[in-house]
Amino acid sequence: MTDFAVRLHRTGGPEVMQYEAVDVPAPAPGEARVRQHAVGVNFIDIYQRSGLYHIPLPGGLGQEAAGVVEAVGAGVTGLVPGDRVAYAGGAPGAYAQVRNMPADRLVRLPVGIDFETAAALMLKGLTVQYLLRRTCRVEPGDAVLIHAAAGGVGLLACQWARALGATVIGTVSTPEKAALAQANGCEHVLTGLAPADLPAQVRALTSGRGVRVVYDGVGRDTFMASLDCLAPLGMMVSFGNASGPVAPFEPGLLAQKGSLFLTRPSLFHYTAQRADLLAMADELFARVLDGTLRVTVSHRHALSDCVRAHEELAARRTTGSTILLPN
Repeated sequence: MTDFAVRLHRTGGPEVMQYEAVDVPAPAPGEARVRQHAVGVNFIDIYQRSGLYHIPLPGGLGQEAAGVVEAVGAGVTGLVPGDRVAYAGGAPGAYAQVRNMPADRLVRLPVGIDFETAAALMLKGLTVQYLLRRTCRVEPGDAVLIHAAAGGVGLLACQWARALGATVIGTVSTPEKAALAQANGCEHVLTGLAPADLPAQVRALTSGRGVRVVYDGVGRDTFMASLDCLAPLGMMVSFGNASGPVAPFEPGLLAQKGSLFLTRPSLFHYTAQRADLLAMADELFARVLDGTLRVTVSHRHALSDCVRAHEELAARRTTGSTILLPN
């Protein structure tokens, strides 16, 4: 049986992704071979494909997937063939029908969470878990601003922040996305605003004070305006670069705007220890199973149609999550 994967031989536009036959060897010690049923698509894939984030070439692409363990290498404990598993992170290569993964990066899927849900959930959901529960722990009564509130991360963040008792303000680009954000816990949706108009609107919704935290995965286009949305001692959480990297600025600006905090976190530091990964995944799965989080898979493409998936995501023509189905 021939297996296929998406490979990169150079960085560039979506057209550099090549759908190729691959030979997957037996898993090495500490590895498990996973037959993948669904693969998540994320902005980090675009950053790596374009060259914004460096990855070794030639190589694979993709950070998350869900499937079934087919075989395990020497020394692997706690996993056996037939286990349903999912993962987020590690070396790029999730755009594949089958791959070998370090066994300590895999988590078992509980009954009640299917492969498509898991593939759409792992990277985005674990990101939301660390953002809201560890980077800046949201408390009842907090006001929070979530950019791209109708995206894959945004929808989950709005739901979870609202469940934690926060007042959720979100930004979106279209009325259709506004309706989706509102249906997922966003109380105040700001639609199509120019960045310069954002601080006044946010302060009007917070009695002039501003928000305790901004969760910003957009980057360059929203960063400076986001700082002006924060209350004194507020935290700017810049976790993505959808519009490009943030330009350098003088750190003293944080003092001028209210002794603000700034962090640029990465999921992979939060999940570096397996105990942390398992604890985060357990809480995430529990929130899905108890109904706190509803996972929206809005776009499905064949693995071989990954070029189209990237084009739509980069053009911001998507809402919710996009997955690839190995074929």
